[in-house]
Amino acid sequence: MVSVKTRFWILIALVFISGFSQGMILPLMGIILEQENVSSSINGLHATGLYVGVLIASPFMEKPIRKYGFKPLIMLGGLLVFASLAIFPLWQSLWFWFVLRVTIGIGDNMLHFGTQTWITTTSAKETRGRNISFYGLSFGLGFTVGPLMTRLLEVNQALPFLVSAALSFVVWSLMFVVRNTYPKTDNVTTATGSVKRFIQAAQIAWVAFLPAFGYGFLEATLHGIFPVYGLRIGHEVNMLSLIIPCFAAGSIVTQIPLGIFSDKVGRRKVLLTVIASGSICFLLAALFETSIIALFLSFAISGMLIGSLYSLSITFMTDLLPSSLLPAGNLMTGISFSIGSISGPFLSGLFLDVFPSISFFYVIIFMLAVLFFAIYFKRETEVAT
Repeated sequence: MVSVKTRFWILIALVFISGFSQGMILPLMGIILEQENVSSSINGLHATGLYVGVLIASPFMEKPIRKYGFKPLIMLGGLLVFASLAIFPLWQSLWFWFVLRVTIGIGDNMLHFGTQTWITTTSAKETRGRNISFYGLSFGLGFTVGPLMTRLLEVNQALPFLVSAALSFVVWSLMFVVRNTYPKTDNVTTATGSVKRFIQAAQIAWVAFLPAFGYGFLEATLHGIFPVYGLRIGHEVNMLSLIIPCFAAGSIVTQIPLGIFSDKVGRRKVLLTVIASGSICFLLAALFETSIIALFLSFAISGMLIGSLYSLSITFMTDLLPSSLLPAGNLMTGISFSIGSISGPFLSGLFLDVFPSISFFYVIIFMLAVLFFAIYFKRETEVAT
């Protein structure tokens, strides 16, 4: 069996695969369904399948990992992901593909929960921050590389699925040389808190859950619906596959600097600044959407600004809640992200059907405006003890 250090890098590689599969499947399926003349609203609804799977699996993750250990959960999650990817080309059916998307969402959630808990519970206090940074960086890189697979559509529609399935299988197979371990009970976040505690967390820190919702909305919409819109306004698939990763790539650059800056000046000020600036970026994208250069710049700069909304949401929530409510707060942050990920593609796709002559980017601008004013008018609350 491998050393603890090697195990860490295998887990990091699995996180990359999770980000890669999510980053690939959203734009890839969006383009395929658009080429099959599927309506934008149905396309958007179809894109929610991945996050429906994540949401379905969330309440059932903790007990299996405590009973069977980290390795079986991760192995099953990886199996669901690469098997679903390999099966995609076998049958062209909306319902069949939707079920596979849900299955990938469930598998990705298993990978995330297993690797995240394994890394955080086995990392020394002095290296925990560094290790978690590698975790976030690996997922971001995977999410950046994933959309590039859409370029393989020009060769054969099945090729991106088969290549990604093969890559996922290779990384997944590394888990066979990793020894299984079990989490300590105290180190696993459970979902058994009372309703009262969740209500208290929502009353105190509801505003902190909004950025997580916004990030989920953005991530799923840009990867799931923008490719559809991009094709409609005349952009090529190859070019779209390069534009889409710019958002995730931009977020990688500024994750740590924005976190450090928010420690100094406060989360609220940083959130208001990046949301306002990000809105301006998407306004420029709406005005110059036919320009490839403008889209590249808009996606990259907006990613640098609002690509850190999820991590800022977590730290903002941590600032507002007492330690006794942090488990409930973490769960609600994840749920907010999932709700945003589900609603974003559906609402954006519906918008394209109802208002075909209006830029898709105005949906994002409206959502960011709602976030901005909600945070702006919410008075700062000191954390309870």
